[in-house]
Amino acid sequence: MSELLISQYHSEIAKYIQYGGDKKETSIRRAFANLLSTYCKPHDLTLVDELEFTTKLNTRVVPDGTIKDALRLTHGYWEAKDESDDIDVEIEKKLKKGYPSDNILFEDSITAVLLQNGVQILRVSMKDAAALDKLVRRFIEFERPELQTFRQAIAQFKQDMPEVLHALRQMIDANQISNANFKTALQTFLKLCQDNINADIVLDDAREMLIQHILTEDIFNTVFGDTQFHRENNIARELQKVADTFFTGSTKKNTLKGLESYYGAIKQSASGIANHHEKQQFLKAIYENFYKVYNPKLADRLGVVYTPNEIVRFMIESTEALIHQHFNKLLISRGVEILDPATGTGTFITDLIEHFKHNKDELAYKNKTSCTAMKSLFCLTTLPT
Repeated sequence: MSELLISQYHSEIAKYIQYGGDKKETSIRRAFANLLSTYCKPHDLTLVDELEFTTKLNTRVVPDGTIKDALRLTHGYWEAKDESDDIDVEIEKKLKKGYPSDNILFEDSITAVLLQNGVQILRVSMKDAAALDKLVRRFIEFERPELQTFRQAIAQFKQDMPEVLHALRQMIDANQISNANFKTALQTFLKLCQDNINADIVLDDAREMLIQHILTEDIFNTVFGDTQFHRENNIARELQKVADTFFTGSTKKNTLKGLESYYGAIKQSASGIANHHEKQQFLKAIYENFYKVYNPKLADRLGVVYTPNEIVRFMIESTEALIHQHFNKLLISRGVEILDPATGTGTFITDLIEHFKHNKDELAYKNKTSCTAMKSLFCLTTLPT
């Protein structure tokens, strides 16, 4: 099978050159991207084009491709160069600029070079099918130390979460009996939810929301490094008031001690993400993983199961196609109003803004983004919809 894949790559690149009459990197790199994508599939990895990356030198670079998994963790980078370039000179330039060297593949359609942990591991002729297959496999199958740490943290998290949940629920039960401030704050929060969200919310729902808030606050702050959401969002702010009546200082530290490795692994993985939209997607993936362990059934009831991005994009693009077909308009067109009655985590809003950002109509874009900005304050609030 691998020989067939390499053969298909050679045929595809020959077709690009034949039809385009050009061997420049920008004209032919799609062939190698297709090859990498095929190797990624059995490992549940995806090649993402031109994703911005913040280097250790605090510079921003954009590799031609980044290998990602379902949790949006990075497994490697690919950089294509022109055949006329001196590949060694280009590699040196990229490394001096801050490109990561823990797992990066350079190629110019003639030679492929693989660097891992800062050392050149393989250099092969791309005409040698067996050698190229070996290099690509080693590139795709490489696991960076932080990924190993993250997987270990997830495994530990699955073991420790039930004990942490048990301790929290016992603590809440005790405070409902003996802590007047806690009881008052919880009742105030419950009434806020009933008045503003759903009259059917009961005390047990409010308790579970409190537990979710306590367990996920550090995740949110770790990824974004900002507590503004919890200060400005009404629901999050009231939840924090309830938590502050009993869950502070050593109580908080000792209770969540079992999850420290999980939070630490998230922080380490998130540290290299510069793009705000990418951070949102990373956080979304982390939350999905978190609630699969925490309580999948309750997560579904409380509206914290997220619509997959692939489905969101399909819905946005298909809706726009229908609007164009029947009304000769686009979603960004003036006069087209977009309503999101169950904003939840704001997945649709953030994807819409990404969908709009390349539009040439600056006024229309500003109008759309200003309309959605108020709704985005409700993003990441785990509430019934």
